[in-house]
Amino acid sequence: MDLKEWEKRIAERNDITTHLIHLTKPYENGEIKILKEKKLIGSSTESGFVVGDKKAVCFQESPLYSLTQNIYFEQKLREEEKSKKIRYVGCGLLFKKTFVYKNQGRPVIYDKTEEAKKYLPKDQWWKIVNLNLGDENKIIDWSHEREWRVPDELEFELSDVSIIVPSSGGFKKIIEDCKNEGIDLINDVRTIINLADLFY
Repeated sequence: MDLKEWEKRIAERNDITTHLIHLTKPYENGEIKILKEKKLIGSSTESGFVVGDKKAVCFQESPLYSLTQNIYFEQKLREEEKSKKIRYVGCGLLFKKTFVYKNQGRPVIYDKTEEAKKYLPKDQWWKIVNLNLGDENKIIDWSHEREWRVPDELEFELSDVSIIVPSSGGFKKIIEDCKNEGIDLINDVRTIINLADLFY
């Protein structure tokens, strides 16, 4: 199967995608810093949920509409005060899966952390995401993210990335912020995606 056939196969499905999404935190101007440096720095055990000594950049293999559903669900949890953590917001970067793969990106392994450590070498522990469905009162399951990770960091060109914004206001803000930083977003990135147009 060549690339075009692979893309056609995936185009026939609404539950999978040829892209991977890295969400960012807009209120810290995270996207602007990343776009300026053209680099994603991996999370660690301290700053994220990465197992082992190696940092990893995290992505979701999620169609855009599914991403909006995740974001909306988390928003409802915060509104109902069942969660105070801001886990998903509608800001991020979208890359072709083939680009991430060529940069050592791989799907994670969902398993009990201690079990996965038994069969993976220590230098591969960054791929582990804890999964435990054994206790019905304490389900641990992040498989809805269909997570991929890249070890350490991911460098890219602006032409490799599409920008995800939450709204038309977010679209205008990132254009202006990038302009102030000397980034020609309109001409340099692949596209800009307004999630509000998908969901509302």
